Amino acid sequence: MGVAAAPWHTAPIVAFDLEGSGAQDRAREAILELAAVPLVNGRPEPDQGFSTLVNPGRPIPRRPWISPGLTDDRLAGAPSIIDVGATLAGRINGRWLLGHNVNVDWRLLRRHLPHLRPAGLIDTLPLARQAVRDGRRSLTDLINHFGLAGAVDLAAPGSQPHRALWDATAVGYLLGSLAAAIWPGAIPTLDAIRSPEEQPRLF
Repeated sequence: MGVAAAPWHTAPIVAFDLEGSGAQDRAREAILELAAVPLVNGRPEPDQGFSTLVNPGRPIPRRPWISPGLTDDRLAGAPSIIDVGATLAGRINGRWLLGHNVNVDWRLLRRHLPHLRPAGLIDTLPLARQAVRDGRRSLTDLINHFGLAGAVDLAAPGSQPHRALWDATAVGYLLGSLAAAIWPGAIPTLDAIRSPEEQPRLF
């Protein structure tokens, strides 16, 4: 049985999130923080993950959408995105990259680190459209909808919503809840959850 036809929770999946300076920076958009959290038997394991602030190499104006704590003073002592590239490659290459509206983060990550080679992308947003017919579908709204906030807080102590580690851990939990809601009583395959029609060209 190939990976795509196997139960989704047996696949090598890493939940990913990054915080950036904002799309209005266009080609100069900087990565300020990122986290990669592996899923083990379908559950996120933050203790085995990687999370870091990222020094953008320039001052970042204070903007309302930039997460609390991502200040120039704190970022100044962090590694650059190039410095963490090898570590990320070891955690992402050959694995399925999971995120909420994952294409947005993937495009920015790929712009900065074009050598990364995930096996493919898994996006919880199209799955959420199947599972939750009414209401908002932001990551925080979905975590609250499925009653997962407490589990995420326990798994990622010291983090908070809209920070990379919390959000990566959250999307790891969310995938299991979405799979259970869409396929009650069954375990979907990786091929079913990865929504191949949603996939952009990776490279």
